[in-house]
Amino acid sequence: MTYTPSQPDPRTNAYRSDIVDVALSNDIPAAKYVEPVLRQCVRGLLPVFEKPDVASQMVTQVRYGEFLDVFDISDGFAWVQNRTDRYVGYIPYDPHALSEEIAALSNQVNVLRTFVYPTPSMKVPPIDVLTLGSYVSVTGQEGDFYALASGGYVYAEHVLPTEQVRTRDYTYTAGRLLNMPYLWGGRTPDGIDCSGLVQLALTMAGIDSPRDTDLQEERYGQPLPVHWRDMRWKRGDLVFLPRPRHIVIMTGTEHAVHACGFRMKVVTNTIEEIIQTRGEPTGFGRPEV
Repeated sequence: MTYTPSQPDPRTNAYRSDIVDVALSNDIPAAKYVEPVLRQCVRGLLPVFEKPDVASQMVTQVRYGEFLDVFDISDGFAWVQNRTDRYVGYIPYDPHALSEEIAALSNQVNVLRTFVYPTPSMKVPPIDVLTLGSYVSVTGQEGDFYALASGGYVYAEHVLPTEQVRTRDYTYTAGRLLNMPYLWGGRTPDGIDCSGLVQLALTMAGIDSPRDTDLQEERYGQPLPVHWRDMRWKRGDLVFLPRPRHIVIMTGTEHAVHACGFRMKVVTNTIEEIIQTRGEPTGFGRPEV
């Protein structure tokens, strides 16, 4: 099936030539509509590919605790849609990574990363890694560790109730990721791209954010009221740039934090330095917290 601008965006709508999400039955004609099956990710991180091929482009990732609608499982891949940001893609299928038992999202990881251990001891080899913002369901506590509903133990001080993890200052969250490696399609401290950094920062502020830069600009962007040199930039301003498409978060009147593919890590630069490299802004945004 070929995507045209008159059709729903295939990044956030599940349809292909052989099957279509039943929710799109009024928009996309198809021979077969599918009712998705709900699953929950119980692995620290799952890659999501553009095609059912690990050699294809990784377009995003799924974090532990996120809910997935599963439309098809075939040839070693699950075709899924992440309920967090509606992104569609293929993950290598592992039945142990997608749980049928849906756990409550009452707690979140509050550190950049933490280990999951098979027993409540830091002296045994870990079995998984959870990252900032991952939702966890706790069933009990043994000493300094919480027992997870999906199995394993995590250090208790690294997990807090969701309302305590949230911070209105999403610029602060982005700053916590300084020097973390750049990864195309990444959305965790283990590797992150420019839109992934913005999405994670906004998510930790309780703001639902689209996954890709153009989608973020579509939701938050507005024209600059004056030339960029005359802008009174504020902490938290999102600035959208064209070459190639990029997004940064202003930390004040002159500097911004961003996941930079040119330097392959999260860095800060002056907005003037960024514009010299990326071109003049196509817009800016100030999300409501």
